[in-house]
Amino acid sequence: SLLQLKLWNKYRVSNIPSLIFIDASTGKVVCRNGLLVIRDDPEGLEFPWGPKPFSEVVAGPLLRNNGQTLDSSALEGSHVGVYFSAHWCPPCRSLTRVLVESYRKIKEAGQKFEILFVSADRSEDSFKQYFSEMPWVAVPYADEARRSRLNRLYGIQGIPTLIVLDSKGDVITRQGRVEVLNDTECREFPWHPKPVLELTDSNAVQLNEGPCLVLFVDSEDDGESEAAKQLIQPIAEKIIAKYKAKDEEA
Repeated sequence: SLLQLKLWNKYRVSNIPSLIFIDASTGKVVCRNGLLVIRDDPEGLEFPWGPKPFSEVVAGPLLRNNGQTLDSSALEGSHVGVYFSAHWCPPCRSLTRVLVESYRKIKEAGQKFEILFVSADRSEDSFKQYFSEMPWVAVPYADEARRSRLNRLYGIQGIPTLIVLDSKGDVITRQGRVEVLNDTECREFPWHPKPVLELTDSNAVQLNEGPCLVLFVDSEDDGESEAAKQLIQPIAEKIIAKYKAKDEEA
C-alpha cells in the first residue's frame, strides 16, 4: 500500500528484516540497527537504546599495527574517520589503498585527523593481515561488543563505510567513501556535504538515501550547467538549513 511504501522510504529501508526504534513523542529515529540491539542486549539492560556520544561508545584501548596500544581519549580534538571494512570484501581492499594515500596527505598538510578501523573480518588472523597495511588505529578484534556498538551507533548496513566525524565527535558525512574516491587530492577535507552535487558513478548511491531533485542540463554547453547550479544552489542551501535547525537529515 501507499502507506507502507512511504514508511519504507521515510526510514530508508534497503533490506529486510529491519527493526527501527523511534521516540514516539518526537517521531525521531532512536536506533536504526534494532536487530543488532536485541542480539547484543537481549535483557534490555541498555533500554531505550538511544544514540550515545561517540567518545562513550569507543571508550577503551585502541591498537596500532605494531602492537602498541593507546587510549581512545587520544582521538579527542581530531577529525576522525570511522572505517568499517574487512579483508574478504574486494571494494574494501581497493578503498583502503586509496585511503592510505589520503590519510598521508591530510596528515602531511598538518591537519588533525585519525582513522579508526572497525573490522568485519571473519578471524583474528585475517584482521591482523589486513590491519598490517593500515597506518592508523583499530578497535581490538577480540572486543566484539565494542565493534558491534559502533556498528549500531551508525546503523551500518554494508561495507566499506567511512563515517567522518568533526573534532567534537559529530557526524560530518556518512559518505566518506564517495568523498575519498572523488577527491583523491583531499582538497575538500573534511568533506562537509555540498548542497548541489554533480552526478557521478560513485555518488549515485545517494539517490537511494532520500528524496532528490535531479536537474538535467545540456553537457555540451558548460555555461549552462554553471547557470543551473547558480539557480538551485540557494534553494538547496535553504532546505539543508531548515533540516539542520530541526536536527534531522535533509
